[in-house]
Amino acid sequence: MKKLAIALGISGFIALSVFTLCSFNKNPQANTGTAVGNKAIDLVFTSPEGKTIALSSLKGKMVLLDFWASWCGPCRMENPHVVAAYHKYKDQKFKNAKGFTVYSLSLDQNKEAWMKAIAKDQLEWPNHVSDLGGWQSKGAAMYGVNSIPASFLIDGNGVIVAKGLRGASLESALDSYLAKSTKK
Repeated sequence: MKKLAIALGISGFIALSVFTLCSFNKNPQANTGTAVGNKAIDLVFTSPEGKTIALSSLKGKMVLLDFWASWCGPCRMENPHVVAAYHKYKDQKFKNAKGFTVYSLSLDQNKEAWMKAIAKDQLEWPNHVSDLGGWQSKGAAMYGVNSIPASFLIDGNGVIVAKGLRGASLESALDSYLAKSTKK
């Protein structure tokens, strides 16, 4: 009988410990990662002008984290869609964000080619960054990016709300997060 009481005590302790550990994290948005529902991993990289820009500095806006490169044909074909979305939504009000912007992380290794592509494709937002590491880019590694273009839509709280948006799906996703008073 004494052994049973000890066994139940240990089992009870283990069950209580597991329950306690699991219940500490009731909000999945508190987790940092790359899955939808995770808090976006912060990135801090340098612009072509040498300015350091943190992804977290854009909190409060809807942000498209866009991995691309000047040498990537599909990326360059996607750029007009991103530019159109930027112009359409940059001043809009969303459910938990004001405005829309893009944090473009380039996988280029050649700074001149990167800058020429920004100008040629008219990528007018100010948040262009790279470590010029190509496929060894630290940002791409942090987000598990192994093909481009790759994108993550991040809400005003810094939470990833969608991934892999291309073409019309970007505008459709942004429409779904518009504040009710701004929906058409």
